[in-house]
Amino acid sequence: MIRKVRQCAWLAAGLAIVSGAACSSQGAGPAPAAARPPVAVTVAEVTSSVLKESVDVVGSLAPKFSADVKSEVTGTVTAVYVTEWVPVKKGDRLAQLDARETEASIEALKTMVAQARITEQRARREFDRAQQLKEFGLITQQNLDEAKTAVDAAEAGVNSANAQVKTAESKLAKLLITSPMDGVVGARGVSVGDRVENMGSDDPLFRIVDNRVLDLTVAVPSSRLSQVRVGQALEFTTDTVPGRTFLGKVMFINPAIDEASRSAKVIAEVVNTDGLLRGGSFAKGSIVVATRPDVIQVPREALANWDVEKQTADIFVVTGDQVEKKSVKTGSTSGAAVEVISGVKAGDQVVTRGAFAIGQGDRVSVVKGGGA
Repeated sequence: MIRKVRQCAWLAAGLAIVSGAACSSQGAGPAPAAARPPVAVTVAEVTSSVLKESVDVVGSLAPKFSADVKSEVTGTVTAVYVTEWVPVKKGDRLAQLDARETEASIEALKTMVAQARITEQRARREFDRAQQLKEFGLITQQNLDEAKTAVDAAEAGVNSANAQVKTAESKLAKLLITSPMDGVVGARGVSVGDRVENMGSDDPLFRIVDNRVLDLTVAVPSSRLSQVRVGQALEFTTDTVPGRTFLGKVMFINPAIDEASRSAKVIAEVVNTDGLLRGGSFAKGSIVVATRPDVIQVPREALANWDVEKQTADIFVVTGDQVEKKSVKTGSTSGAAVEVISGVKAGDQVVTRGAFAIGQGDRVSVVKGGGA
């Protein structure tokens, strides 16, 4: 009997210990969210602004107007008047070919013209005399007709000699190579003493480049081609002028799509007012296909779990010292900003850094940096 009483006492003591331990375990559970220290985050304000929808493109610049200058006649270069990279005006002298033979030929032809005129004058005098004799019946009509024919032949001789002079003078003019346009000498391929061929040669004597207007040729994916229109703006940058954005205007759209790249060429005209741009430069930019006002936008880094295809994402909105997780609908992208169709409003403060460490209702501490 005494042994049973002792066993019961030990059992009761054991139950009391287990019960106390259980109560102690429940009291030491996880601390509530309000007791956690705030998480440091950076925020940005949701803005309402003009959204430019664009198509990203890359391409290269080329002068809109340029000319390869060749000689129309064969000859030896006796003088070169310009060097590379110098500006020239239309009609400025570039080079001179040997003109001595042509000049001598012109002098000889002018002598022939003078002789032909003397012959013409003699024929006219004979014709006048024949007319007087015909009036008195001293010659026949046939004699008068022959005198008139002699005048016509003499006039033809004068015209022929003049034509030969003009031909020789035209050749003489071609021996002086001049600039066909305003621009800059981009290349010079001739020196004094060189013998140049006529237009059949592949090598130009000079290349004149007009950099005042450039063409920017870019490739647009076929999937975006329907959005591109003539007259749209093309904003671009180039490594040759870092930190500067330039503007062009779409002028031509190729109606054919390249089968290999599945893209079409688009040419934009760029006015190079200050002359900073150069032909051959690589350019990267975008064609502005639409502009919409009062669009809600957030920075890209504010989007969590962003599904571009489904256009869904999560955003943490800061209210006071707490955050609220919201599901939003996204739209178009413009640079570092993304359109948000629903879920937030202008003026909301959204978390841009530190979102990986927070959850719904967590306390946060906003730090500077990141648009706060």
